[in-house]
Amino acid sequence: MKYNFIETIMGAIVLIVAVSFVVFGINTAKINTKDEIIIDALFENVAGLNIGDNVKVSGINVGKIIDLKLVRETNEAQVLMSLEKNINLPEDTSARITSSNLLGGSYVEIIPGVSEKILKDNETIYDTTSSVSFTDLLGKMIFSNNN
Repeated sequence: MKYNFIETIMGAIVLIVAVSFVVFGINTAKINTKDEIIIDALFENVAGLNIGDNVKVSGINVGKIIDLKLVRETNEAQVLMSLEKNINLPEDTSARITSSNLLGGSYVEIIPGVSEKILKDNETIYDTTSSVSFTDLLGKMIFSNNN
């Protein structure tokens, strides 16, 4: 009988911890998108970028990448980003893909412009800089020194 009581207590603790993780996950993911806008950007190359990666302005997280698509007509990569609604980005804003560490993590860095017009929901950033592959740079450096 003693084992059944201990197993019941341990099961209850496991359930409480599981429910805590679910609540934490829902709060972290910001499932309600009422306070967010969707902006997209067109890049030549999005190597290393994944859905769920951060979007930053001045080093501060302001959103997440929610989708990556190929635009078939231009062969460009379209990055859909969910941003906080209170972020006012000028129309001439630029975006670039930046490495967050040497192990390959990437994020989109937004560089606000100076225009008076503000980007609205579902508008596009055209001034973009694609990611630079560390292995490509290393290869260029190695082969350029052998001349």
